[in-house]
Amino acid sequence: MVNELLTVEQMYRADARAMAGGVAGEHLMEAAGWAVARAVRQRFAKGRVAVLCGPGNNGGDGFVAARLLERDGWAVRLSLLGRVEALKGDAALMAARWRGGVEPLSLDSLRRCDLVIDALFGAGLARPLEGQAKAVVEEVARRKLPVIAVDVPSGVQGDSGEVLGLAPQCVATVTFFRKKPGHCLLPGRLLCGEVVVADIGIPVTVLDDIRPTLAENGLGRWRLPRLAADGHKYGRGHVLVAGGGAMTGAARLAARAARRIGAGLVTIAAPAEALDLYRAGDPGNIVVEAEPFETVLADPRRNVVVLGPGGGVGEALAARVLASLGSGRACVLDADALGSFGGQAERLFAKLSDNVVLTPHDGEFQRLFGTVAGSRLDRALEGARRSGAVVLLKGPDTVVAHPDGRATITTDAPPDLATAGAGDVLAGMIAGLLAQGMTAFDAASAAAWLHGQAAKAVGRGLIAEDLAEALPAVRNALSS
Repeated sequence: MVNELLTVEQMYRADARAMAGGVAGEHLMEAAGWAVARAVRQRFAKGRVAVLCGPGNNGGDGFVAARLLERDGWAVRLSLLGRVEALKGDAALMAARWRGGVEPLSLDSLRRCDLVIDALFGAGLARPLEGQAKAVVEEVARRKLPVIAVDVPSGVQGDSGEVLGLAPQCVATVTFFRKKPGHCLLPGRLLCGEVVVADIGIPVTVLDDIRPTLAENGLGRWRLPRLAADGHKYGRGHVLVAGGGAMTGAARLAARAARRIGAGLVTIAAPAEALDLYRAGDPGNIVVEAEPFETVLADPRRNVVVLGPGGGVGEALAARVLASLGSGRACVLDADALGSFGGQAERLFAKLSDNVVLTPHDGEFQRLFGTVAGSRLDRALEGARRSGAVVLLKGPDTVVAHPDGRATITTDAPPDLATAGAGDVLAGMIAGLLAQGMTAFDAASAAAWLHGQAAKAVGRGLIAEDLAEALPAVRNALSS
């Protein structure tokens, strides 16, 4: 699968290695411009197109697209930010191959056009749009013109997805060889429209030297457990969920999800006063008294522990967390388990390993790690590095980060997941995959992706209880 993500710097290295290996830069640019022109032809009837070119290689791609579209009978109006004489390298060569007029970039560049090709700035932009570029992008928005972007919408930073001031809303974005993190992270992802990854002739072998550590989450990044014909329930793992005495639904949601994702057994350990509530729930759950918790942990077949869903913030839960970590088991720490270490994060971090998954949302992350600068990807990676655990930073662009610098970004989870209890289900799903032998990083990544697929299968009206019930159909579709 080609879902590796390359940073801006890594993409520069990929280009350089391709050219060092004998691929001419002009051939790469011709192929890039051809891919942009094809994206336009596939989406729009022949008409009048404004091609907005910048002073770098993005502008060179725009010159190629303009030439090919004009050859096919499109009415092309090309505008350049800067002077043709100032263009360098392959961009200057492509400008020389363009036989039409070149106007200075201005509001007049958009006169009587049906659509826009944004070839102003690429993913390496480091400062907000200004001057004529800013004015023209604002006018594109005012006129609600459809836009096809080259590489990224101008104004979106390629590594972070940050919008530097403003950027156009695009119908599609054509990028080359591999996506960048900015195509996957919000808010940039929302401006890209459909992202088309074009093969422009860069050999895949350049990745052998670059060794990317980031990926768009999805099939091909991990392998789900398979059932053995001679298997038994204990071979599929035994998840222990620490339940609380008040918000009992959270632990039950996690337990049901762990079973639906394939764990062989699930035990809920609950306070004595809440045992009857838990026992009145799903009959397939084992329910035991939580105290003394060391006795609950004594059964070695309980190989994964989920702590936090409805557990109640406080020292009692913190003690359970530390006991579970001290037992050497794989653990999923969610919600109240994280909140119980507010102001004393190092006490938790000292016990963590990469066999533990932390699942904070943004607020919980900040309370545990403090303010961490950068994108959500940067924050998740820093959290994993500092804690030594796998960090799943929940959100519309969920990031799973490993302490060694690997990370996945989930891009297709629907907004329906913003509902109470969805995080509890996710924690149970991770635990169920851990119980079956997946690594913490792969279990967290796979669960995040399957969580989104289950939500899409349910659609509008989703509540947390629906997610676990949708998993069998999602898994069966994958199997077929």
